[in-house]
Amino acid sequence: MSADYTVQGKVAVVSLNNPPVNGLGLETRSAAVAAIERAEADPAIEAIVLTGAGKAFSGGADIREFNSPKALTEPTLHSLIKVVENCSKPVVAAIHSVCMGGGLELALGCNYRVALPGAQIALPEVKLGLLPGAGGTQRLPRVLGLEMALDMVVTGTPVASEKLASTALFDQVFPAGTDLLPAAVAFAEKIADLRPLPKVRERQVDHPHPEAFLQAAREKVKAMAGPFPAPLACVETVAASVGKPFEEGLTFERECFLQLMQTPESKALRHAFMAERAASKVPDVPADTPVRTIARAAVVGAGTMGGGIAMNFANAGIPVTILETSREALDKGLATIRKNYENTVRKGKLTQEKCEQRIGLIEGTLSYADIAAADIVIEAVFEDMGVKEAVFRQLDAHMKPGAILASNTSTLDLDRIAASTSRPQDVIGLHFFSPANVMKLLEIVRGKQTGKDVLATCLALSKKIRKLGVVSGVCDGFIGNRMLEQYLRQAYFLLEEGALPEQVDGAIERFGFAMGPFRMSDLAGNDVGWYIRKRRAVESPQLVYSKTADLLCEQGRFGQKTGAGWYDYRAGERKAHPSQAVNDLIVQQSRELGVERRDIADSEIVERLVYALVNEGAKILEEGIALRASDIDMVYLSGYGFPLHRGGPMFYADSVGLPQVLEAIRKYAGGRHGEAWTPAPLLERLAAEGKGFKG
Repeated sequence: MSADYTVQGKVAVVSLNNPPVNGLGLETRSAAVAAIERAEADPAIEAIVLTGAGKAFSGGADIREFNSPKALTEPTLHSLIKVVENCSKPVVAAIHSVCMGGGLELALGCNYRVALPGAQIALPEVKLGLLPGAGGTQRLPRVLGLEMALDMVVTGTPVASEKLASTALFDQVFPAGTDLLPAAVAFAEKIADLRPLPKVRERQVDHPHPEAFLQAAREKVKAMAGPFPAPLACVETVAASVGKPFEEGLTFERECFLQLMQTPESKALRHAFMAERAASKVPDVPADTPVRTIARAAVVGAGTMGGGIAMNFANAGIPVTILETSREALDKGLATIRKNYENTVRKGKLTQEKCEQRIGLIEGTLSYADIAAADIVIEAVFEDMGVKEAVFRQLDAHMKPGAILASNTSTLDLDRIAASTSRPQDVIGLHFFSPANVMKLLEIVRGKQTGKDVLATCLALSKKIRKLGVVSGVCDGFIGNRMLEQYLRQAYFLLEEGALPEQVDGAIERFGFAMGPFRMSDLAGNDVGWYIRKRRAVESPQLVYSKTADLLCEQGRFGQKTGAGWYDYRAGERKAHPSQAVNDLIVQQSRELGVERRDIADSEIVERLVYALVNEGAKILEEGIALRASDIDMVYLSGYGFPLHRGGPMFYADSVGLPQVLEAIRKYAGGRHGEAWTPAPLLERLAAEGKGFKG
């Protein structure tokens, strides 16, 4: 059973019981209907309290059932709500903790609603590219009013129950500390004999000028919706609560919901939602694996990355010590951290009190002895193997037994770093992305000897510091940067063949990327890639690269930090201005290579950049560097600006069709630098079998 049935006096208590958030899957719906019908049939029962067991009233529908037979199997959520709404005995929703999506729609079908303060109330379906599909857009405006309801539906933002206490959504919000169930039962006893039973559907939506308000809302939402159709559909369905009879509005809502279910944007958002939850699951690391206590942290290096990493710990309330080699570098790093926090205060996103609290959790030192007691230390020094090995030898000598020794390396061999210590089981990669205090992604690199408890601890830590941890095996560049290298190689080859930086960036940004490869390189620093290419020339001389990027760096054009890169930058600005000098350099390089420049379509640019990611991603997947295709998607969605509405490179390839992707790759393999297009065996196999990366 996924709903419990008990009796307290003349009140039946129906508790949804489907951990962790009482999702309204088929079993839960069936059990809830059976319980309501049981109470209805029992002459000794005068009222019903509907609540949620454990940590939630209900988090809503089970999205794993979407596009599956279970979603349409009776009783549907609509049917459950109808049973509740048509019950001849009053049904009281007793709400605590979480009441979202279908859970809120179910509560709106009840005759009365009572709640504890602090409960999160929301209709978040828009975040999955959908709209509430079980009456939410029709009932919520009838209890909150048009404006508040529209805002909640369009944004999906949760609102605390006490902030809605004065609305018709709640009949009573109990004082903090109230024991919910006895209070709800007492409320049910008090209203048991009142008739007629109130129904939200019978209320009217009041607004003095609904059409003017809705038209203004349409214009505002259209401007912010971007490529997603759901926000505007939300406006239209909420508008139906004003302009149509209830049943017609309900039908219209359902039609819009079913249309959105089939959109590529919603499919991509739902994929990302499930992928984010799957990323924390490692097959050979059980959920009950013991984790180490992380009460104090340390960071080696007070540069941009080290300072950002330290801020993550302070933001989570974990004291952190930053180690540097010179007082000047340490003071500069600590000053930058303070400046970053003060900027956040000025923007109104942090109080001065919390600012000082967080700064107070960060201290600096020049001595390894001062970080010896930390539970975890993260090295964030220059990306050079010799430098990192020297740091880890020091950490091995000074850190207490059981401390986790982590490297922020973005490309280097973690197993070699671990071998420089006497405790490789304690070594792990924690690759943060710049700016480390802002970017969501954290690549967790598992070495050959990394302990399972260390991996489990870092996965738990990633959540505590509000990062999305994605596990990667050891290879050059791990998941993200290994794929990025092939993406950038194609971008540079395109310059040799006829494109210019602004065309390449424009094409991929119109596809949906937050930033094109050349603007991104200017932001990160072109010297970073230059250093890696120099290393590649020694370690992998068979890899062919365009020389254009090296020529740029030889001129000292390292990007925004030098005021010149692939683009020109004016003092005090971050705007990229096309550079005639760079364009002349590119054309001259083509001439020296004997390449006749040609017009290149934007569609070719997008295919070559995106399919380069897909092909390398397939190799990473087959090698076991990534656990699943969706992990690769999460790396690119949360760390590299891949468009969310396209679901990540592997999901996008599935949506295009792997045979079509493979056909394009084979076409490019026959062109200039075709050696860069060796199809991944996994891609060839899946395409031949008519399968996708998802299965």
